[in-house]
Amino acid sequence: MQIVHTIADLRAALAGRGRPAFVPTMGNLHEGHLSLVRQARQHGDVTVASIFVNRLQFLPHEDFDSYPRTFDADCAKLQAEGCDIVFAPREKDLYPEPQTFKVQPDAQLADILEGHFRPGFFTGVCTVVMKLFQAVFATTGGGTAVFGQKDYQQLMVIRRMVQQFALPIEIIGCATARADSGLALSSRNGYLSDEQRVQAMALSQALKALADAARLGGNLADLEAQAMAALRAKGWEPDYLSVRQRSDLQAPADARSGDLVALGAARLGSTRLIDNLEF
Repeated sequence: MQIVHTIADLRAALAGRGRPAFVPTMGNLHEGHLSLVRQARQHGDVTVASIFVNRLQFLPHEDFDSYPRTFDADCAKLQAEGCDIVFAPREKDLYPEPQTFKVQPDAQLADILEGHFRPGFFTGVCTVVMKLFQAVFATTGGGTAVFGQKDYQQLMVIRRMVQQFALPIEIIGCATARADSGLALSSRNGYLSDEQRVQAMALSQALKALADAARLGGNLADLEAQAMAALRAKGWEPDYLSVRQRSDLQAPADARSGDLVALGAARLGSTRLIDNLEF
């Protein structure tokens, strides 16, 4: 397995090796990330994973400085999964000068839900993903990129960006990896105490209860408010629990028909968790 830090070295490592399958990460890898690497190996000639904590997608009060960085352990895990190349740029490698040109996503998709509570988040995501895509695919004629569905809205934003810019990249979304308890795997789960890990199951349970209630009909706004109140009563601070159309993340006219998804974000103590459930 090669470890490279600059775009030039990455492109040199990819030369003559066919079409890449790419998994972008911020490191602190867990089984969810590794499942994406296994999926990527089935869709390309050479498997690339990036490790880069992207400052542009963190708000000033968020955990950029304290975000867990476990590079050596991450590389060992990637090597065990058969990853071919790890692209681990330093900030000066990916942003050698202030990144004043940015990718601004469609507000109708990106300024709701996560984008409402984390303004500018998806601009930071799209900008770094576009830059990573250029680093990996610009000299290879395209390839495949693999993302997890836990970040449901992010996956939709990236799909839309690839479509609108006509990038020669196939985006593959993989099902959320979960612990036996049902808790969605996340790097931020490491912030939770043992007691909080047990309590954290309540988020996925709340989304299932909301989906079950929506199937029976009724006013969606009322059902969402009730779901948030129930989660708040368990000691959480929810940002949103919401039922949306899978196609565009807009509110459905009738929650009893169509392809829908329940999405939620909430804080347990100081840790913010997200999850979703298609139904």
